[in-house]
Amino acid sequence: MTAARSPFTSPSDSPRLGLRERKKIKTRETIRAATYALIREQGYDATTIEQIAERAEVSPSTVFRYFPTKEDIVLTDEYDPLMLEELRNRPADEPWMESVRHILRLATDALMAEDPEVIRMRAHLGITVPAVRARMYESMSQTGRMLRAAIGERAGLDPDGLEVRVCAMSLVGGLMEVNMAWAENDFKDDLPAMLERALDVMEHGLPTEKP
Repeated sequence: MTAARSPFTSPSDSPRLGLRERKKIKTRETIRAATYALIREQGYDATTIEQIAERAEVSPSTVFRYFPTKEDIVLTDEYDPLMLEELRNRPADEPWMESVRHILRLATDALMAEDPEVIRMRAHLGITVPAVRARMYESMSQTGRMLRAAIGERAGLDPDGLEVRVCAMSLVGGLMEVNMAWAENDFKDDLPAMLERALDVMEHGLPTEKP
């Protein structure tokens, strides 16, 4: 990303993307919006793909083309590629954890500004719906592979090397635990502050004294 456009604005509005890709992103966003609306109205389990398709004004096959499972509609968004792009554009001499903090601050601000209720809903479903939680763990590996590639480029290391794999999955797993802890405590804690605490642990290890 460049300074010419704000990081983590809606991907469907990005001038860098071609018309076809922007249309695909808008379709995904429409399907997600329909899903969230139905879940608010009747709950997760009662919401079907057929209902989602009808609300989004697409066919069920179109929903499945964009999202293999209902859980994927809840869990996926357009921000992972944008975060990785922004990470790759950070100064080469910037400390790794400083770059990570910068990216996560941008992402958190963008997500909360977009629709805080949706973010809380996704986190709540992750701790209350076994199918969503299971799919969340599966999706960690895909996010981890994307992050490994970025770390490998940044550090000049093999993205499949053990050290890079551990670094990437420690970050992915840590962020997932932040999300789950936030939901389990009924969203009473400040999410950005929780992220900072988690990154402190990843960077410096466990605190030596109780808070």
